Amino acid sequence: MSIPCKFERSLLSHEEYETVRLTHHPAIYDIKADELEAMRPRLRKMRDKERTLGRQKRREGRGKGETRGASFPGTAEHALQRKQVFAAALKRVNNEFRRLHDLVARTAHVEAARKALALHRAANFTTYPAAGATANEGTVSKASIRRRKIITGAKIGRVSQSTRVAQAVRDAR
Repeated sequence: MSIPCKFERSLLSHEEYETVRLTHHPAIYDIKADELEAMRPRLRKMRDKERTLGRQKRREGRGKGETRGASFPGTAEHALQRKQVFAAALKRVNNEFRRLHDLVARTAHVEAARKALALHRAANFTTYPAAGATANEGTVSKASIRRRKIITGAKIGRVSQSTRVAQAVRDAR
């Protein structure tokens, strides 16, 4: 159950209230991560102190424990309520710290995903050189580096005709 700010103000001293006030909704977003990190041990210490005072008061009330020390401070009357205030403030700080951490991680993941997508898209447009001659079934003739001589069909016929004529001349003798 949440505790109203007015009730918190009535339970806490001015310094304690200023620490707790910074953990509430609009003010907590203005605090940097390192300041939040420094605030956590302070709030834990305050919460633990109130928890100890509250436990001791309960033990005294049940008659199980003797009075500890000369006297409790004036705030010892509401130790459990003060502990709840500090515990709630600590919970808000932890949640904000987790939110900031998740935000940093999310942006890192988004940047990595964009980079991977750019690399993937760039890989689709990569042109590779031709493989050249590759192993295949059977032998493959090696391409000649000499210039090809192209002889027309008319020239071929002329040569064979001249051979026939020469043979006829020889036969007629």
